[in-house]
Amino acid sequence: MNLSATTTQPTAALAGVPSGIQPQGLMTGRRQAFIRFATEGETAQMYTAGALVKELTRICSRAAIHSIAVTGRDPIGNSEFLLTVLTALDVKLPVVLDTDGQRPERVASFAGAKGLSVLQVHTTLTEGDAALERQAQTLKSAADLGLRHVFVMSPKDDVPDAVMLRAVEQVRTQAPGTEVVVHPILGEKPNALDRRWATLLEQVSATHPDVRLVLRVPPPAGLR
Repeated sequence: MNLSATTTQPTAALAGVPSGIQPQGLMTGRRQAFIRFATEGETAQMYTAGALVKELTRICSRAAIHSIAVTGRDPIGNSEFLLTVLTALDVKLPVVLDTDGQRPERVASFAGAKGLSVLQVHTTLTEGDAALERQAQTLKSAADLGLRHVFVMSPKDDVPDAVMLRAVEQVRTQAPGTEVVVHPILGEKPNALDRRWATLLEQVSATHPDVRLVLRVPPPAGLR
């Protein structure tokens, strides 16, 4: 698709289009170009689809980029904008769509989206049962599209192990092929993990075969 300056194009509020090291999720440690939709309170700049295509093309031509990450507030809610960008973008890199998983009914709109290969649902496990149900449905919808689908758990300090185990079980029931990434909470010793996490991984792996424990890449190396 050729997006000319005279064509009416969808727009979106972005917090930026940086490149850097992915700090979390499936692509932890990979160098990515980021499409960051602005969250509440962030300084935003309006981009047309054509302007974003030009910026991504420039970034990917000047640096060694592994993939493109779509992050920030409600990227699935900006499906028209994203689909226009992906259709016009002539960069042969995989695209990872990171979402809170609260719009399962919109996932089908990405059927056939060029370059999109991964849908990743990210949770802190504090959102409640209804939110978890929608996250599981989102992963099922991604599976139905043939996308690689990943459930990323970044639990808060007070989230019990039982909640994590139940979340994985619910996701496994709806979308059995889901990959699970767990970001453990570091204790007082930054280079040591509590035995709790080894036990948790053993318990989860007993019922779900594709689970991994991954440490985040903190700033300044990891992109905020």
